[in-house]
Amino acid sequence: MFKTLKNKFSTVEWSWIMQDWANSVYSLMITTAIFPIFYKAMTDAAGIADADSTAYLGYANSIGTIFVGVLAPFLGTSADYRGVRKPLFTVGTLIGIFAVLAMIFVPTGNWNLLLVLYVLSAIGFGIANIFYDSSLLDATTDERLDLVSSAGYGFGYIGSVIPFLIFMVIQLSGIFSATTTVNIGFIITAVWWFVFTIPYWKNVHQTHYLERTEGIVKTTLDSLKVSLSELKKYPHIYLFLIGYFFYIDGVGTIIRMATSVGTDLGLSANQLIIMLLVVQIVAFPCSIIYGTLAKRFGNRTMLFFGIGTYIVICLMALGIRTFNDFLVLAVLVGTAQGGIQALSRSYFGQIIPKEKTNQFFGFYNIFGKFSSVLGTTILAIVSQQTGNSLNGVFAIIVQFIIGAFFLYKSKPKETN
Repeated sequence: MFKTLKNKFSTVEWSWIMQDWANSVYSLMITTAIFPIFYKAMTDAAGIADADSTAYLGYANSIGTIFVGVLAPFLGTSADYRGVRKPLFTVGTLIGIFAVLAMIFVPTGNWNLLLVLYVLSAIGFGIANIFYDSSLLDATTDERLDLVSSAGYGFGYIGSVIPFLIFMVIQLSGIFSATTTVNIGFIITAVWWFVFTIPYWKNVHQTHYLERTEGIVKTTLDSLKVSLSELKKYPHIYLFLIGYFFYIDGVGTIIRMATSVGTDLGLSANQLIIMLLVVQIVAFPCSIIYGTLAKRFGNRTMLFFGIGTYIVICLMALGIRTFNDFLVLAVLVGTAQGGIQALSRSYFGQIIPKEKTNQFFGFYNIFGKFSSVLGTTILAIVSQQTGNSLNGVFAIIVQFIIGAFFLYKSKPKETN
């Protein structure tokens, strides 16, 4: 079976896939697992109220995401020029890796510095992914784009679970102090990310490019202006993008803030680790199941089902009292998380004019880069104002409702 799987992809394709395996460790270990736990422990020691510390983390996520989102169209355009993509990818990757390593040296109680490093790591991760995504066409052929892209997505789940399990074993063993254990987690993340990026650096080269020209910023702005003019001709596309922004922003918010909210509820580090592992384990097969069901019931139907699942999650958040309650929500998040992300991309590909794929996917990526800006801000504000982060989770239900509305309005005439 392993040999068959190995032969299914070329060396370059495997190298591209392994980069998803490499960088997904950041998403799980830093964005949703050990960093929020460590951060909350540090703010607790500093006497910061739970709702306030959760709000500060929400603001930090928003700052990092906005920064990358603003840069996305310029960086994405620059990636089309010869000799630009890999150096900028490397810069983003190294910023992320070294920011994670620097967290080890943050003095006890200096949660402000820890949060600054977190923002830097998120910016590095986001920038690197812009160039990683755009290099897919360099790694494979047009006919194999869906296969290779899906494989990267799937192996990303596995690539994040393995180091997470290693960390979990260390955590549960109790061999090291809490601080040392967290520092080991930071080291595992940085080393895993760097080592499994080496195949990408070695084997994925830019084969599609434009020759460099002067005035990249002006060229980008002119291109965006033309694209916006084109977008007006397709109301079902811009209506979908509006809906996508709202509901995928809600999805991203829950991914980023779940651990912090769990800490506010009094869950232990071990319980949070178990909860996050459950999400990852459930998400991998469910993303595949979503794709299978989409063939029978249609993409739109399954997207509505995923949005409905998140609405239920927001409603149930108000009644969370125990670890078991949180575990139920973790399972629900896992069932919808991968599927709603994968089907959003494929549905968008179905409704855009095929001769304008690159142009319109540029808009899709911009909206995606801004995900979890609005939601984290809403969650932060409501948490601070009410003193309860669960109220903040409930508040983002409005995003899923708005997202569903615009998804409904975006139905093109030719779609069944």
